[in-house]
Amino acid sequence: MMADKVKKDQLIVSVAKGIEEETLDTLSQIIKEEIPFANVAVMSGPSHAEEVSRRIPTTCVVGAKDKKTAEYIQDIFMNPNFRVYTSPDVLGIELGGALKNVVALAAGVADGLGYGDNTKAALITRGITEIARLGTAMGGNIKTFAGLTGIGDLIVTCASMHSRNRRAGILIGQGRTMKEAMDEVKMVVEGVYSAKAALALGKKYGVDLPIIEQVNLVLFEGKSAADAVKDLMERDKTNELSWEE
Repeated sequence: MMADKVKKDQLIVSVAKGIEEETLDTLSQIIKEEIPFANVAVMSGPSHAEEVSRRIPTTCVVGAKDKKTAEYIQDIFMNPNFRVYTSPDVLGIELGGALKNVVALAAGVADGLGYGDNTKAALITRGITEIARLGTAMGGNIKTFAGLTGIGDLIVTCASMHSRNRRAGILIGQGRTMKEAMDEVKMVVEGVYSAKAALALGKKYGVDLPIIEQVNLVLFEGKSAADAVKDLMERDKTNELSWEE
């Protein structure tokens, strides 16, 4: 067990993204459960390693319950090519980083079906709405989802060919099964593993997640990607902002 080798108050920075399907816990929650005496922080944002390694300007955010911890990590990683912000919203940062992978699968599917910029923009904007709706219901800060680990990470993951989730979605949109797409990408496609957990969280907190629901139907129920898009477009009429708000 790693816990046996970790000293009290050891700082652990989680940079992984996902939600455990069985418990619906975030990764920092799992670390804290397994190593309760550790000081756990998270770092996330639109930061494809392929570009970071080439010193392309990149920004991320560090989340920690303690401000001094966040600033300590910020000082370690800050350099002329890698700018780091701080935040106390650990949960919101992790939810944004995990849920955007599910929406990126949908964006890839749309690309695979041959749709255009209009569709991509719709998926990104309605996708961040779903992420923020669920994230705030769970206790995350709405400002987090307008920031680097919300809309920022979602944009880069939906638009870049560095994105494993987008590439897998493209293959699914072209007719491959989920397993065939994952085999062809040859890397972990996090959105596949987070999709069921995201839907379960939506049910737990009573939050409507139409895009995430359709992604689950395509991945695990054999629904065609084209039918999923059709059903999203033909949902009951609603408003983007009500007159009472």
